[in-house]
Amino acid sequence: MSNSRLRSRRDAGGGAGAAGRDELVSRSLQSAEHCLGVQDFGTAYAHYLLVLSLAPELKDNVKETFQYTLFRWAEELDALNRIQDLLGCYEQALELFPDDEVICNSMGEHLFRMGFRDEAAGYFHKAVKLNPDFSDAKENFYRVANWLVERWHFIMLNDTKRNTIYNAAIQKAVCLGSRSVLDIGAGTGILSMFAKKAGAHSVYACELSKTMYELACDVVAANKMEAGIKLLHMKSLDIEIPKHIPERVSLVVTETVDAGLFGEGIVESLIHAWEHLLLQPKTKGESCNCEKYGKVIPASAVIFGMAVECAEIRRQHRVGIKDIAGIHLPTNVKFQSPAYSSVDAEETVEPYTTEKMSRVPGGYLALTECFEIMTVDFNNLQELKSLATKKPDKIGIPVIKEGILDAIMVWFVLQLDDEHSLSTSPSEETCWEQAVYPVQDLTDYWIKPGDHVMMEVSCQDCYLRIQSISVLDLECQMDVARSFTQNKDLLSLGNEAELCSALANLQTSKPDAVEQTCVLESTEIALLNNIPYHEGFKMAMSKVLSSLTPEKLYQTMDTHCQNEMSSGTGQSNTVQNILEPFYVLDVSEGFSILPLIAGTLGHVKPYSSVEKDQHRIALDLISEANHFPKETLEFWLRHVEDESAMLQRPKSDKLWSIIILDVIEPSGLIQQEIMEKAAISRCLLQSGGKIFPQYVLMFGLLVESQTLLEENAVQGTERTLGLNIAPFINQFQVPIRVFLDLSSLPCIPLSKPVELLRLDLMTPYLNTSKREVKVHICKSGRVTAIPFWYHMYLDEEIRLDTSSEASHWKQAAVVLDNPIQVEMGEELVLSVQHHKSNVSITVKQ
Repeated sequence: MSNSRLRSRRDAGGGAGAAGRDELVSRSLQSAEHCLGVQDFGTAYAHYLLVLSLAPELKDNVKETFQYTLFRWAEELDALNRIQDLLGCYEQALELFPDDEVICNSMGEHLFRMGFRDEAAGYFHKAVKLNPDFSDAKENFYRVANWLVERWHFIMLNDTKRNTIYNAAIQKAVCLGSRSVLDIGAGTGILSMFAKKAGAHSVYACELSKTMYELACDVVAANKMEAGIKLLHMKSLDIEIPKHIPERVSLVVTETVDAGLFGEGIVESLIHAWEHLLLQPKTKGESCNCEKYGKVIPASAVIFGMAVECAEIRRQHRVGIKDIAGIHLPTNVKFQSPAYSSVDAEETVEPYTTEKMSRVPGGYLALTECFEIMTVDFNNLQELKSLATKKPDKIGIPVIKEGILDAIMVWFVLQLDDEHSLSTSPSEETCWEQAVYPVQDLTDYWIKPGDHVMMEVSCQDCYLRIQSISVLDLECQMDVARSFTQNKDLLSLGNEAELCSALANLQTSKPDAVEQTCVLESTEIALLNNIPYHEGFKMAMSKVLSSLTPEKLYQTMDTHCQNEMSSGTGQSNTVQNILEPFYVLDVSEGFSILPLIAGTLGHVKPYSSVEKDQHRIALDLISEANHFPKETLEFWLRHVEDESAMLQRPKSDKLWSIIILDVIEPSGLIQQEIMEKAAISRCLLQSGGKIFPQYVLMFGLLVESQTLLEENAVQGTERTLGLNIAPFINQFQVPIRVFLDLSSLPCIPLSKPVELLRLDLMTPYLNTSKREVKVHICKSGRVTAIPFWYHMYLDEEIRLDTSSEASHWKQAAVVLDNPIQVEMGEELVLSVQHHKSNVSITVKQ
């Protein structure tokens, strides 16, 4: 385009060319505005591109309209799955407006939705740098930062004991002759730098995450070791000799282990390393130079386990009640958490969850002695190869204490060499969490001394798997049929043919004819176990529906609809309206039985917004078991084209009596765009209808917590043994920590709880976007964080507390960059800002 424009100017002469350009710009602007009017955003975007390329001086004038056009056209391209065209439009826009934080942020949002998290983070980070007060970009960056640099990086780097022991083992190996080193899964590069400082001649480090690779490059350069450490942005499985490294190395160092030891692929990566990247291992009895032989740090590991009783794990992984606010849960619907999944499942799901057991709310009770599960020698290639193919080992552990069998808790001792080791035991002061295998599907969970807990242990799919958990009652000399094996007759997750079959059976079978296994997230199971939540909703819905009885509706009709009636057109319509059911819409996230509870409250037509087929089948089975008339429950997403259109009228002439919104995420944060959803919902309520919750109060208090500081940012160079890592990784710290349990968080309260914010979904004029809150200091100390939680008011009398013991919600906390010393009797002023669904809390100095 630019070349043809230059030719026309040369041919026509300067004045005529300028006039022609102005005419073209003017006509293109008019065409763009016309296209916007008829919502032809693609053509409008093309016209604006032409205008801005011909007349860059108009950038400021058309910037906002251009942005609007770009965003609407991008939405259309996204809906049409024209991804390349969408990205191309943003690249063109950023060429024109390279420093526009709004376009950068929007580009990041599209990339994140497509799964390009690293790239998205780059755009969010740039948007924040361009405008530090741009709250949308900040919120996006904080959410992505948690994906890119997981919080355990901070906790591990702050673990001085772990760093010291790894450093000592690496130093010893290098001093004994292991001078060429490969660091697999380098992270920030700390182990590579330990090796270089110890005197290694050649150090190579590979890291798959683009973000962590770039971070490691900056860290290594800042510590003046870039000449001695070669960083590779790749998986160790893809490293080739001599393409990437010149020859086999004498030492591999790695910490690619998770709470279940094998979950980060250490077995697979070390098999490949021994076969392709490491020198041959030294055989027993040889005492030659270590530089001629290969070895691995860590050298080996021993995995330990213990059967435990733990109420917190139980309520997150087993539905422990049969009746919920009048809804009976039938035996043919079995709820399971993702931690209990078949090896045959299409998706590989971690067969365990992780917990910091020393901090689990309510603690735990050991029901067996600690027992050894397996050992693994990382310096033995044949042993590593046999792990994945070895048949499961059967283990039987005697019970030493009476109690409820809730989980098998697992930890390990990592033997770095014959002198240095690290334990991840819950009794140790360690950065590690423990792997937890919840016990599900037993007939009876009560065990006692004399019983044996039986299990099968294997390393299938490179995960430590503990399966077939059962209890052997030795007094009766028989297995009491409390087995944990997966019933092959149950519907497996994601099997489309079986799901269709089950849907067909719903039309003809008796209630117990169809069995459904319903896999729920742990927060969804905890929600089902939350009795006050369901009882509260039942009571609040009942009060609203009682206030909308036909008698009251008829009175309302007499008062407000006289004009329609006198004209002879309104009376029959109104009578017809009275005969209509009350419409209740539940747009909660995930699995919810609130629509079924609403269905017990009279002439109600409840709508559920669950998305997964297995969840719909489960709700249908529960509905059938509770003798609901057919077609009582509707699944609303079947009636709308896409999720964004979920808040609509059930029929063209009907309005909702109750709309249930999810205001608080299980993590403890306010749901994104909740106020926008509330605004739409208010327009769709019938007279006297309500949104639940009607309003939310946010509470917080000041605390001193070293734990939160260490989980949020690397604390200087002392923790990392003098290496300069903190400024680089701390770029990815986020001011808000989520998924906290305040009841067990190590902290010292320095104030009483105070109300920080009110979010009113029914009467928005009561909301304020910014307020200052005075907090009275009742104990001297250092304010390091402000934990917060919510009281959700379904009405003026019925309140749900997200910090209660029964709550399925966790709490969150703002962690201060710079702790503040306070004295008892002082006052601190907090500035609380609410923008869209984002809340920020800062201390006003």
